[in-house]
Amino acid sequence: MPLRPCSGQEAVKKLQKAGWTVARQKGSHVMMVKSNYEYTLSIPQHKELGPGIVRKLIRQAGLSIEEFNAL
Repeated sequence: MPLRPCSGQEAVKKLQKAGWTVARQKGSHVMMVKSNYEYTLSIPQHKELGPGIVRKLIRQAGLSIEEFNAL
């Protein structure tokens, strides 16, 4: 399944549905955390995120592309 393009704001909403919470925002980046996870996700608030950034966020969040697209 191909990766759908999304904005930084959409990515934050999808990750919140997956159980991540917004910890803080510094400049144009939103930092998200989830208990028992080693990563703090840093999501740039751009109108459209590049596919490499989205793939990295999905991998760090422990999701598949299909799960992310479905959120």
